[in-house]
Amino acid sequence: MTDPNSHSSRAILRRYLAAGYAFLIVYASLSPFTNWQEQGLEFAAVLHSPLAQTYSWFDAVSNLVAYLPFGLLLGMALRAHMGAMLSVLFASIIGLLLSGSMEYLQLYLPNRTSSNMDLITNGLGCLVGALLAISIVPRAWFSWLTHWHSQLFRRGHDVDFGLALVFLWMFGQSNPSLPMLGNVFITHLAQQPFAPLPLETFSWLESVAVALNFLMLGGLFLTLLRERRHAVAALMTTLCSIALIKFMTAAMLLKSWALLLWLNSEAMLGIAMGVILLFGLGTLSRRKLNLPVTAITGLYLILTNFILDDVAPSAAMPLYQWRYGHLLNYNGLSDTISLIFPLLLLFYLWRRAQRPTESV
Repeated sequence: MTDPNSHSSRAILRRYLAAGYAFLIVYASLSPFTNWQEQGLEFAAVLHSPLAQTYSWFDAVSNLVAYLPFGLLLGMALRAHMGAMLSVLFASIIGLLLSGSMEYLQLYLPNRTSSNMDLITNGLGCLVGALLAISIVPRAWFSWLTHWHSQLFRRGHDVDFGLALVFLWMFGQSNPSLPMLGNVFITHLAQQPFAPLPLETFSWLESVAVALNFLMLGGLFLTLLRERRHAVAALMTTLCSIALIKFMTAAMLLKSWALLLWLNSEAMLGIAMGVILLFGLGTLSRRKLNLPVTAITGLYLILTNFILDDVAPSAAMPLYQWRYGHLLNYNGLSDTISLIFPLLLLFYLWRRAQRPTESV
């Protein structure tokens, strides 16, 4: 018999993920959110302009791929409340409205160009994602996956929000121009494969920041999992996934000599420190976890925003073999997530503290 609470939890998690991805689209479409001005352009003229004018296959594919995950997540969220065809219809309409809003607002950004082809390819990506969603949801393996999720993690809206935070953290860390669990962008100091970096570039503070980042994620898992003994396995699985994603994106985007720069000594030391400290954190009951995780998050915010050098996202651009403007937005988004994640984690911990006392 299906558990209605589990069904509701899955739907809420899907909504969180869809809303989070919509935020990523808005950021990538409108950043850096400066120099807004009237340029004398009419949106109707954009819609009626000749199709494919100054448009490349890369533009078409990147726009389609950018909106496909949004259609997928939105379609899965809607499918929990309505039929297959209606969920596809509404997901496609919402995707078109979001894309249309972004194209309209880009009329006021001098460094952006509105395009009717962007609108078409974005809408097509959302449609493909929604169709993929209704084909995935009935699958047996997807049912098993959602059942496994309900067995592994506790229930509640706050838990769903916490899981969405894990996915947000993973997206921010997928950038190969950031060290493993780091927040300071790598610059082009090393120019040859396996060339050692100057000794003075080693930063103990960056290792501490990595350790704090590890502990934030570990503390979050400790509050989410039913069995706390699964926290180490969940962390190792997450870190291995991030390492694989970083390697794949580095292979696609970075120059050959920069392929493994994200795996630096500060990151390795910080992870080792974090593993040791996590065992101490894991001895605390759930009732006592809030305070130390809040303190860890606060220290991370202070260290990364007021003590460590603030390297601009553009500083990492020499690492890339591509020269598309999308990459600068990608770096800027990673930089923003490194700030937003701890703030949202503090909000999650505050919400958790408002609930009745949890069992050990």
